[in-house]
Amino acid sequence: MQQISHGHRLPRGLVITTALIGAMVLMLLGTAGPSAAQVDEPLAPGEVAMSGNIQHVANVPRQGVNDGVFQSDIAFWGNIAIQGTYGGINFYDIKHPQKPTLISQFGCPGGQGDPTVSPDGNLVFMSVDSARTDSSCESSGTSTANPNGWEGVRVIDISDGVENAEQIAAVRTDCGSHTHTLVPGDEDTLYLYVSSYGPNAAFPNCQPPHDSISIIEVPLDDPASAFVLDKVNLFPDGGAISRTAGCHDITVYPELDLAGGACMGEGVLMDISDPTSPYVIDSVTDTNFAFWHSATFNNDASRVIFTDELGGGGGATCNEAVGPERGANAIFDIVGEGDDRELVFLDYYKIPRMQENTENCVAHNGSIIPAVGRDLFVQSWYQGGVSVSDFSDPTNTTEIAYFDRGPLDPPGLGGSWSAYWYNGYIYSSDITLGLDVLKITGTDGIPSANRIKQDYFNAQTQYELG
Repeated sequence: MQQISHGHRLPRGLVITTALIGAMVLMLLGTAGPSAAQVDEPLAPGEVAMSGNIQHVANVPRQGVNDGVFQSDIAFWGNIAIQGTYGGINFYDIKHPQKPTLISQFGCPGGQGDPTVSPDGNLVFMSVDSARTDSSCESSGTSTANPNGWEGVRVIDISDGVENAEQIAAVRTDCGSHTHTLVPGDEDTLYLYVSSYGPNAAFPNCQPPHDSISIIEVPLDDPASAFVLDKVNLFPDGGAISRTAGCHDITVYPELDLAGGACMGEGVLMDISDPTSPYVIDSVTDTNFAFWHSATFNNDASRVIFTDELGGGGGATCNEAVGPERGANAIFDIVGEGDDRELVFLDYYKIPRMQENTENCVAHNGSIIPAVGRDLFVQSWYQGGVSVSDFSDPTNTTEIAYFDRGPLDPPGLGGSWSAYWYNGYIYSSDITLGLDVLKITGTDGIPSANRIKQDYFNAQTQYELG
């Protein structure tokens, strides 16, 4: 039984998409119907399947100093894609999305390397969630039990061009920085909400209970002096359940002073009207969720999608044995005003395409497509590929486009880590295969999304449609 703090459980309706012929007809008509073709059998290694309304326009393979390390999250500024890796940062020229090129690489190891970029394009921030001997890019890995170990956020200056990227600060945070969220302050200041977890009494720099986030202040006139402003306890009562010992991911919607947090054992809604003192408005738990991984608002922030990273990203969960309600998305309405706002559960959604038991597959990073009047979500599913779903009717979410490769040979951890919409294209960071670029055509809502141009994009900082 699913348990939530507000509302009632709705029946699950697993949507099976139409056959290829029907999808092509719908596409030619330009309608919004379910246009992703069902894959009847799992793909073989080396095979690729995609719906008729999506094109795979480019791939840039792993290379250089970041060849052989996992590729992770992506941020964008102007015509540059900023791809994090476990070994540093890749910078791509995407002025011509069908012919992206690697401009330069910033070799600086340290865990996931999730990046964000400042609105002026002068700074890149990089999460480090793996203990290092020191904060330099020449450091080595060390034990988390080492009291002198360093984890946190790197501040990288790219104002002199990405070819001349330079680390100018390194801010240690408790339990490191698994992810971080850029929060705009005034014209002179940015804040970073640092999400981390995994406290242990044996870790000097990551002590339990750690029901908190760190807030880094970045003075824009002197970013090298960035510092931890505060460590804010979001769960003074210990959280809804004992597993809540930090957050994995926080997404902010600054215009509405709102944030959604995926905090290990629960999903939360937060007030950020004072960005230095966020607090929890409402919280939900769900016995179907193993690990609350991320939160994404729809275009007007009337709804939020939480994802469940069942198996920690390494498990094969897109199969009949696991079923449609675990390792899935959970969709909630946001009702009420001010501190009376509540999360009301609507339904689950999981990709309908079964994957092999050798393929790690679970809900992972995605973003809203800025389609006028519709709720469209592009999302990575590791080896389940890239999926585009329509949750305009949140109790009847449908997959309307997808791109899926067959399993790795030999088997291993891989697939799409992050898939984001940016200025008319989908960019997917593939763990082992580099950067993919996809294009959707012939689908309702996409023409309106194509008309919206963004100057920069950080997935965890959402804004109203321009």
